[in-house]
Amino acid sequence: MKILPALLLALLPATGAAAQQAPAAPDAVYTGAITTRWGKAVTPENAWRSYPRPQLQRDKWLNLNGLWDYAIAKAGTPQPQAMDGKILVPFPVESRLSGVARKVLPEDRIWYRRTFAVPAGWVGQNVRLNFGAVDYEAMVWVNGAVVGAHRGGSDSFGFDITAALRPGANEILVQVVDPTSAGSQPRGKQILEPDGIWYTASSGIWQTVWLEPVPRLHIADVRATPNIDTGRVEVDVALSAWASDTDAVRLSVKSGGRTIASTTIRANRHASIAIPGAHLWSPEDPFLYDLVAELVTVKDPWAGKPERDRTAYDSRFTTGEAEAYAAAQAVGSPRDTVKAYFGMRKISVGPGTVAGQPMLLLNNRPYFQNGTLDQGWWPDGLLTPPSEEAMRYDLEFLKKAGFNMVRKHIKVEPARYYYDADRMGMLVWQDMPSGGGEDQFLAGTSQSQAVLSSDVMSDQQAELSQMIGDLRAFPSIVLWVINNEGWGQYDSATLARFVKGMDPSRLVDADSGWLDVAARDSDMLDIHTYEDVPKVPTRQAERAIVIGEYGGVGRPIEGHLWRAGKRNWSYQVARDADDYLARYRRKFAEIVRQARVHGLSAAVYTQTTDVEGEINGLLTYDRAVAKAPAEAFARMAKPLWEYEKNTAATPAAP
Repeated sequence: MKILPALLLALLPATGAAAQQAPAAPDAVYTGAITTRWGKAVTPENAWRSYPRPQLQRDKWLNLNGLWDYAIAKAGTPQPQAMDGKILVPFPVESRLSGVARKVLPEDRIWYRRTFAVPAGWVGQNVRLNFGAVDYEAMVWVNGAVVGAHRGGSDSFGFDITAALRPGANEILVQVVDPTSAGSQPRGKQILEPDGIWYTASSGIWQTVWLEPVPRLHIADVRATPNIDTGRVEVDVALSAWASDTDAVRLSVKSGGRTIASTTIRANRHASIAIPGAHLWSPEDPFLYDLVAELVTVKDPWAGKPERDRTAYDSRFTTGEAEAYAAAQAVGSPRDTVKAYFGMRKISVGPGTVAGQPMLLLNNRPYFQNGTLDQGWWPDGLLTPPSEEAMRYDLEFLKKAGFNMVRKHIKVEPARYYYDADRMGMLVWQDMPSGGGEDQFLAGTSQSQAVLSSDVMSDQQAELSQMIGDLRAFPSIVLWVINNEGWGQYDSATLARFVKGMDPSRLVDADSGWLDVAARDSDMLDIHTYEDVPKVPTRQAERAIVIGEYGGVGRPIEGHLWRAGKRNWSYQVARDADDYLARYRRKFAEIVRQARVHGLSAAVYTQTTDVEGEINGLLTYDRAVAKAPAEAFARMAKPLWEYEKNTAATPAAP
């Protein structure tokens, strides 16, 4: 695809004199003085080309990332007849990599448009249009017909667009509304006027858009939950609609390309599959099993039975039904096939290395989780990493630096992030993006929770459940964090029970920092402590104790600052490289001491990278400079693993 010279300039990083001389549009967004090496390599042809849904992967699909037409218009006005220009999807409107970098106000409407042709090989199939994420509300038309709408800025969604298609060229039109910090919807750290710990908004399409062909009845969801205590994996398979008695799903578990277990179940049912000699997943040994689900037609298991219909009905959700389908004979080729994977691992709370203080256990053994607060923001793409390679780099650096966990801070990443964490062996604490109005953010001294309207609570809970549904298949995720420092915190005990009910295989941190009101329902007491020497969490008889945030040592690196010459923000500022390491060492030595003496289970250092005006990262915002060598951080972490190895108890009872 050829790009007009003006658009090509718009897609290049604005640096140096050219950036200073360029006239700013009235709604222009400040895009910083730095970019990443990956951002410099982005083109319309290479923007996010990987299959975006690694836990429900099909072989045939069509990537729709690239240049779209766009316009920004006010609410209440008709669809623009003329568009404003081109935008590079999937980068947010405000980002440099989008080629737009314009501010989006609550009264604005973002319009996207592009054409596509359905591949000839998809004849006879239904076609789904999928979005990785759009912030915040989206209405979608195909060839002038409404095909669907969605609310939620961090979750995936899609529509069957078959009825709206026509031969040859087809047109997609998307309208997006994003109130950002003027609204109460979940939005994390986005704000209309970025400053300090609050960052530039990321509106509109910000993850991959794609098409895929599916049969009318197809596999919609595969949920695999490992149970290392029984040596089995529990699998739920849901189809896109009701199934008949001859619709079945064949499940195959594979290791190294070899099938080690398989079974057939009636569609829309549960399977329990034994995994012989289960190879456990851990950060040190991130072993994964492949899982293939095929929608097949079987000979009617109830054919010829007396009172056939009554027999089939009475057998629903019984062991008799399961046995009948396990023995059923498949007819013809699979109608739909999806690929997934799972890891055999367990996260729990149990007896630790200090008598009377429970600890976090991995695979029934005490396992200290040494992590960083990870914002996942980028100077050129904002919420959207420039590429999967760029996104993976952060994990690679942290592994090298002796960390085994990241707390994904009030942001949901593209699914490929968790795929990479699964394969590299990095534990993930997944935060729910914060919502609520500014006056509904608690203070550190607050004694009660916020009051939200029913519709705001409904939006929060809907997106919370969608986040868990999207991400529960990834073994790297071991913990759901519901609230951060009281930002829009309401009824956290109820939400903790809600999350545990949805996903009992993981732990729940109801309140990270500040107001701890869900002691009976949260698996840990989580404090934030930015003092020079971290404070010790109060001893707990039934919960683990963790430090959900500490650190915050800043070190500005000239030539790698978002706003050169402006005062930047951190909890402490180091004078030079030696002072930086000394401050870090003092804090981390206390973490090691607390693990040994008090039974501390985890600590989360702020933070992986600098972010806009924040300079307290291990890496600069452009990921070009480490504040200290990765090996230096790893050497300081070594005593944690040596102590853990020397004091490891026998595995806790299941």
